Amino acid sequence: MSKYLKFATPATAQAGDLKSRYGLANHGLVHLDRVYWNLPVPALYEEASFRQEGLMAHGGPLVVNTGTWSARAAQDKYIVREASTADKIWWGEYNRPYAPENFSSLVARMQAFLQDEELFVQDCFVGADPEYRMPIRVIAEHAWHALFARNLFITPKNQDEYQNHVPEFTIIAAPSFRVDPRVDGTRSETAIILNFAERLGLICNSSYGGEIKKSVFTVMNFLLPLREVLAMHCSANVGAGGDVALFFGLSGTGKTTLSADPKRRLIGDDEHGWSDTGVFNFEGGCYAKVIRLSAEHEPEIYATTRRFGTILENVVQDRTSRRLDLDDDRFTENTRAAYPLEFIPNVVPEGVVASHPKNVILLTCDAQGVLPPIARLGPEHAVYHFISGYTSKIAGTEIGLGIEPEIAFSACFGAPFMVHHPFTYADMLRAKMLKHGATCWLVNTGWVGGGWGVGKRISIRHTRNLLNAALEGALDRVEYRRDRLFGFEVPLACPEVPVEVLDPSNSWGNKDEYWKRYDALAARYIENFKTFAEGCPPEILAAGPKRLKDIK
Repeated sequence: MSKYLKFATPATAQAGDLKSRYGLANHGLVHLDRVYWNLPVPALYEEASFRQEGLMAHGGPLVVNTGTWSARAAQDKYIVREASTADKIWWGEYNRPYAPENFSSLVARMQAFLQDEELFVQDCFVGADPEYRMPIRVIAEHAWHALFARNLFITPKNQDEYQNHVPEFTIIAAPSFRVDPRVDGTRSETAIILNFAERLGLICNSSYGGEIKKSVFTVMNFLLPLREVLAMHCSANVGAGGDVALFFGLSGTGKTTLSADPKRRLIGDDEHGWSDTGVFNFEGGCYAKVIRLSAEHEPEIYATTRRFGTILENVVQDRTSRRLDLDDDRFTENTRAAYPLEFIPNVVPEGVVASHPKNVILLTCDAQGVLPPIARLGPEHAVYHFISGYTSKIAGTEIGLGIEPEIAFSACFGAPFMVHHPFTYADMLRAKMLKHGATCWLVNTGWVGGGWGVGKRISIRHTRNLLNAALEGALDRVEYRRDRLFGFEVPLACPEVPVEVLDPSNSWGNKDEYWKRYDALAARYIENFKTFAEGCPPEILAAGPKRLKDIK
């Protein structure tokens, strides 16, 4: 709201009911008009509607449009380089250094900019395990950003917890505040900057909700490994016998679909920690991609798009009937739903499991059509493939591809959020797998019978049967072959999966073309890994693929 408009809004009377004793003056935010502290969902709906931030759609979700930014501004992310980060951050493409003096100047201008404004505060926690739970604070200009934070993070249980909440990291989301590249040393007028010394993050000139979520995830990715806890960009579920499985994978690999197994309970869908006692969810909610979502294929997530409390970003709705069109991508392919984890049935409500993973699944979408549908990885191979993070960038989900997929590598299956050298995370993963006897699998959900445009997507039925066999131990009782180029182990048989499916070359009409394409992929792996070679020991480099010309 404009600082010059002085009138009551729907939640004025309750604005301070859940106020923390640790006020905003501690963040240098003074002379404010009104602060809305920890409003519940209905009140945030009222405020967002009153301020014309969004519209309620049929069924009850709040639909918002994020404007210019409908995805993360990856090129505008910075970390302040100071004593606590200088020798610990893996500086480079995703971790750009920012000068402390520039940050101090920028914060001062933002503090001045926000004077006499109305702000929304949500005091939350990140990390379901009480031992590693971190209190955080999100300060926002928009009511819907406060609702986003409330949906995605873990909220206090009572008034006493709210009143005594002292954040260990604070995010200020100010989409109307533009930085000045000439003064602030940024690339553009948009900036997402984290300062670990001051435990403060700034999100400037972007309304995309994912910046709040991923900024907090980046914070955890830096802090938890310093406490010997592995921070992971993955989904996780648990079987009836307490066996935990982790699913690493980028968009389009089937991570959400494959981890949502009716026979297993979901721990979380995106961000987790692996401590000495087990696996725990970082979040209290989900942030799912919903473009072309269907009730038939993903009924649980689809149901959340018709529910009060869910935020829908950039989803198209009919302005008269308020009915949604999840197939319409006029604003972006990256349409999103943000909702509490409790909206999904069959979940682990506490978000923490006191047991260790038995299986680690690395999901890849190989649009070249050459990788086997499943392979068992030894410890060194697991590290190599985890650091590589190979997949293919595709326009949407399994149907309706708009453009040809592109080969992509994203370290640790989440490169933009990994602040230490990728080997730091990969070596921790290897150590934990060895200690707890976990098996690592590379599962390919990409193409067979040729690459994109020639072959077809691997049957989801075959993928599920392969995955079930791995999780249930059936693949422990079959014979394996060693892959000629990559050296990992490929099963020769699997229950309810045709034998010919296990060797991708069987579905290629031209075997010479298959080996030419497979060799080219190996070359891309080798070239990509040169970026990480300096920080990896020799045995990890030796676990990489071989070229056909080098095989005797």
